[in-house]
Amino acid sequence: MNRLSFLMVPIFFCSIMLTAQEKKQYNILFIAVDDLRPDIGAYGNKLVKTPNIDRLAAMGTIFRRNYCQQAVCGPTRASIMTGMRPDFTKIWDLKTQMRDMNPDILTLPQHLIQQGYLTMGAGKIYHPTSALNKIDPLSWNTPYIEAKPADYALGKPATGGYVKPENKALFVQKKNQPKGEEEDADLGSTKKTGPSVEAMDVPDHAYEDGVLALKVKEQLIKLNGLDKPFFMAVGFHKPHLPFIAPQKYWDLYKREALPLAAFQEHAEKSPELAYHQSGELRNYPDIRPQVQHQGAGNHIRLATEKQRELLHGYYAAISYTDAQVGILLNTLDSLGTLENTIIVLWGDHGWHLGDHDMWNKHSNFEQATRSPLIIAAPGIKSGKTDALSEHLDIFPTICDLAGVSVPAHLQGKSLKPVMAGRKSIVKDYAVSQYPRSLPKAEMIQAGFNKAKMMGYSLRSDRYRLTVWMNDFTSAQPYDEKKLYATELYDYRKDPLEKKNVAGDPTYTSIKEQLIEEMKAFFRLQEKKR
Repeated sequence: MNRLSFLMVPIFFCSIMLTAQEKKQYNILFIAVDDLRPDIGAYGNKLVKTPNIDRLAAMGTIFRRNYCQQAVCGPTRASIMTGMRPDFTKIWDLKTQMRDMNPDILTLPQHLIQQGYLTMGAGKIYHPTSALNKIDPLSWNTPYIEAKPADYALGKPATGGYVKPENKALFVQKKNQPKGEEEDADLGSTKKTGPSVEAMDVPDHAYEDGVLALKVKEQLIKLNGLDKPFFMAVGFHKPHLPFIAPQKYWDLYKREALPLAAFQEHAEKSPELAYHQSGELRNYPDIRPQVQHQGAGNHIRLATEKQRELLHGYYAAISYTDAQVGILLNTLDSLGTLENTIIVLWGDHGWHLGDHDMWNKHSNFEQATRSPLIIAAPGIKSGKTDALSEHLDIFPTICDLAGVSVPAHLQGKSLKPVMAGRKSIVKDYAVSQYPRSLPKAEMIQAGFNKAKMMGYSLRSDRYRLTVWMNDFTSAQPYDEKKLYATELYDYRKDPLEKKNVAGDPTYTSIKEQLIEEMKAFFRLQEKKR
């Protein structure tokens, strides 16, 4: 018996160690990339140079059909951080603060604090105008990481994002001008004075994202070995306009080899309300002379050479951000914690690069709503999935992967079953939305008393149904009298959204089925109020 007891001792201690490992709370690295559409190697783009994001993708799961809730920064980031749709957060623009509308709303980092996590942020996680004090202090129990002038390679921060002297001078001049300029219809901001692009032969940390990566690297080193798990949120600013990156990233591409958008027209039989005039881009002074708009409607007809310059800048900015992601991955690797950390990388929405004659986001089309999402987690094999997912699902997925409780009120679903291979899908559709305003004449002609419109877009496996509703949100019962226009796209036959088939008799049954799905979605939102 003594000999048997002796032999059982190592088995007993091994059992304790295994139990401890099972209960281990993994660290979480949460990487946000502003205006990044799925134009990276992991999503099949062989032109763009993203070796570090591709490395992360090779470790994790690539969600190839992931969609944002609203294709603009403030609303989509509020949805990601709270797991709730824009009609719940009441954030549909870049002006409304989340806590003004929902003082007690629970954010992902707040929930993790309750589970024993250290939470810290750096860079752009929330949109500054949508969050209290620009960062939502309730989300962090560790001081937010801020850069100092000495952290920059040139000894002082980039001015308005620029380091080129003449561009900085333009920004300062604008800063000193009186306010009162007309606001842009699809952005709500005054016009810029600096150019839309900048390339300078400077180190990465001459610009903000390069400094950000180094500051977070320092923090990750300090956190190593602590007995508390951490949630480190890092928000990179590029490739957001202006397209700025050190010269070496521009040198990765040949401008003449960059393909322009294949379809630069409006979809046949589509409502004008679905489009915009790329106001965010037109704010930049070097863009305005290149706009060749003719006739009525939401067109800009941007000159071909300017399109190529913008494509060049966008890809250079992506490669610049990719290098910063590499710094974070290398830091975790050197600390021996890379494979024991949950890593989530997401773009807040897609981005139009001339398709449908649009630039920026601000629409319900595929290029604006489809967004990259890559999640790597310990113990889960890498892979790719075509399962539909939404930004709403990030909050519950992180909780599920980390082994902490998932708040019952969240509107998203955990994607862990897909990642682990237990399920092929977790939802039948993804829903995005975008607000618009009708011109007064159209409002009167349609018999409406208000110009306010909301387009709800339901993306199924094959189709996209969009209904444009007047003075309506999903907090209300569906009312067909408020329906202004309908769009339907068949991605199997029409991947570029060239034709709205909502009025095509051969699609009548499909349209009716999807409308019923949309009504069911609206009813579900009512129940969750």
